[in-house]
Amino acid sequence: MQILSLTDTELAAWLRLTTARGLKPAAARTLLETFGLPEAIFGQSFAALASATSTAVARAVLGTPSPDFATRVAALLVWRAQPGNAVVTLADPAYPPQLLNMADPPPMLYVKGRIELLHVRSVAVIGSRNATAQGMRDAAWFAGAFSQAGLAVVSGLAHGIDGTAHRSALMGPGSTAAVIGTGADIVYPAAHRALAHDIAATGVMVSEWPLGAPPRAAHFPQRNRLIAGLVSGVLVVEAALRSGSLITARLANEMGRDVFALPGSIHAPLSRGCHGMIKQGAKLVETPDEVLEEWGLAQSGAGQAVARKDACQPVLRIASQGSVPRRVTPSGAAPSPSDIVRELPPEARQVLDALGHTPALLETLAVRTGFADTVLQSVLLQLELAGQLTILPGGRYARATHG
Repeated sequence: MQILSLTDTELAAWLRLTTARGLKPAAARTLLETFGLPEAIFGQSFAALASATSTAVARAVLGTPSPDFATRVAALLVWRAQPGNAVVTLADPAYPPQLLNMADPPPMLYVKGRIELLHVRSVAVIGSRNATAQGMRDAAWFAGAFSQAGLAVVSGLAHGIDGTAHRSALMGPGSTAAVIGTGADIVYPAAHRALAHDIAATGVMVSEWPLGAPPRAAHFPQRNRLIAGLVSGVLVVEAALRSGSLITARLANEMGRDVFALPGSIHAPLSRGCHGMIKQGAKLVETPDEVLEEWGLAQSGAGQAVARKDACQPVLRIASQGSVPRRVTPSGAAPSPSDIVRELPPEARQVLDALGHTPALLETLAVRTGFADTVLQSVLLQLELAGQLTILPGGRYARATHG
């Protein structure tokens, strides 16, 4: 996809516009529609700017740039020159078309990876950072099925449901898009550094925040509106009654997107947000096919059967390794845990050794083993299927106990 080649001067003008203190995206869009490109905006009088918007906006536009502005421009030029990085503005044909339907699209986006994924049909898979083991499995199931159907899976790179959805979607042709609440040169949470690397390599990461922007609380509602704007629909897997995921779902509904929610136990705190959404009109879904059928993308009968049979983990396989062997002793008795461990592939035994006897997060195991996130997730699944691993609340992994 061809991206407009901005000159250094044009890029500096866009950066100045988008970082003007107090200038919100909706006002920036009005200015661009009225006067044209940023350089033309900065050439206007205070009266002309105020007449088109307000005196506060005019003051913001004509205010003196920050003392380090030249340094920030230089850093942006270096960042843009790196392979896979791009700056896309509202004036660029490569700008994501879905966002143009928003009242306040970001005037400039920082993109790492495959920008074409921001132009295909996509679905958001979001939910709690402190997801349950079942919630993580459901997120992997739905995100994997969506990616296999050719949908790009959009999420926010957070712990819990977001990270699981990204990892699963990376395994399919639809891949994934991570919308982040920091500058594109910062990974938050830091534990997702390896995941962010994988997404930038085969998916796409996008931010509206300038380089170096830290993870401030105010950034994440902005990020949520961008997630809602990019997609055709939003699926909430797990959410408490007061959750950022519910904000995203509400914004998506206001933009005319479809909103789906997974039901759960009436006793589960992380089901209450989903149940509340369903009461307010969100579509209750139990399988990925129900979402795909809504959009005329139903899988073939064979694909549906596979998805339902392996409901918790259809997409986290390593083809070269096959399934975990299940051996029976000559006496016909089930093998002992030690027998099963000896039969595991070398990678699985390496993960068990790295896990030790203390619960650990996926990110910790990635550091200890050096495995890529997608490979590690598949090995962990094999260990779980072999009965050697359990998933604890909060996404922690632990060795299974055998009595």
